Amino acid sequence: MTITPLNILRHELIGLRANVVDSKHQGHGCEGRVVDETLNTVTLKTRYGEKKIPKKDSLFEFTLPSKVEVRVEGSLLLSRPEDRTKKKHRIRFA
Repeated sequence: MTITPLNILRHELIGLRANVVDSKHQGHGCEGRVVDETLNTVTLKTRYGEKKIPKKDSLFEFTLPSKVEVRVEGSLLLSRPEDRTKKKHRIRFA
């Protein structure tokens, strides 16, 4: 199944390019490739090393394989990756 803006929350994020657009914690402006994901954090491999970014209170911009950029509130990602793929989310576009 191809990853799209409509189903990104039900897909694996590891391997996607990501940019931290906004964060109340460290990591604002950080960009790199997602190398790990836990219940509360996303780990990005940047040119300066690996950075763990808390999902809560962060806004991520992921670049899909089709080169489409999608912004996702970190609060929507708060769960274990294997559990998040089973959840149903209502998508709203601004």
